[in-house]
Amino acid sequence: MWAGIEDAESVRAIRAAFDAGITTFDTAEAYGEGHSEQIIAKALFEVRKKVVYATKVSPNHLTYNQVTEACHRSLKNLNTDYIDLYQIHWPAGSWGSKSVPIEETLSAMNDLKQAGKIRAVGVSNFSRLQLEQAVRYGEIDSLQPPYSLFWRHAERDAIPYCIEHGISILAYSSLAQGILTGRFRPNHQFEKGDHRSRNRLFHPETARRVERALRALEPIAQRCRVTLCQLALAWVIAQPGTSAIAGARNTTQVLENAKAAQISLSKEDIRELDAIGRLVTDHLDENPIPWSF
Repeated sequence: MWAGIEDAESVRAIRAAFDAGITTFDTAEAYGEGHSEQIIAKALFEVRKKVVYATKVSPNHLTYNQVTEACHRSLKNLNTDYIDLYQIHWPAGSWGSKSVPIEETLSAMNDLKQAGKIRAVGVSNFSRLQLEQAVRYGEIDSLQPPYSLFWRHAERDAIPYCIEHGISILAYSSLAQGILTGRFRPNHQFEKGDHRSRNRLFHPETARRVERALRALEPIAQRCRVTLCQLALAWVIAQPGTSAIAGARNTTQVLENAKAAQISLSKEDIRELDAIGRLVTDHLDENPIPWSF
């Protein structure tokens, strides 16, 4: 789903992330059918006890036996005997998958936790209602929603519940798949196979609003002496109970991302950024999924 990536460069980027103080690495069995997990293992095997592995089980593997089998595949791919955070990637029934009761899925995950195969349980792309149902059958440690300055559906739904109940928020697409770096302008042509071409923020009408918002962000980045990328990540990190998952193709991008953790935004900065982000988000529909697949 991401074109033009070389494994060796990915390994160097992951190691650079660790060297820069980043210790949590998020992946999923669905990413390259296990290949992403294998790359993480290759890069971090020597420092395994110093890092956190977060991976996910796919929505078509949510019966009790399927969860157990998927977990063991991920353990093998990651070359480890435990997974720090094991997450349900999408609710059962998503993307044409079979509808499986959440209690069955969590029964398997609870048993894996009891056996020491996983250490914490998370969900991804769950609504507040789905989250409320899940917590009836087991402890949920984290929610992973799409969340950025330009994509904030979760603020109106699951995030308040997470804050109230002490559930960590791991924001994915925190750079809106690179849009918030300012490197992709309207009519950008992605390589064949790159799923970002289906991101709804690139749709013509929304892309024009994105462009206006990016122009409004540039003076703030200059004032704070940071890049647009770092500013966008710092905004996510500044939200209550929230961490930012930031993708990177190479070492240069990793080191740029890592600096965002050192940025301290004032309350006025956050209010200003919030208003600019709403130039985009106030015009989006209620569909919480960023892509038109």
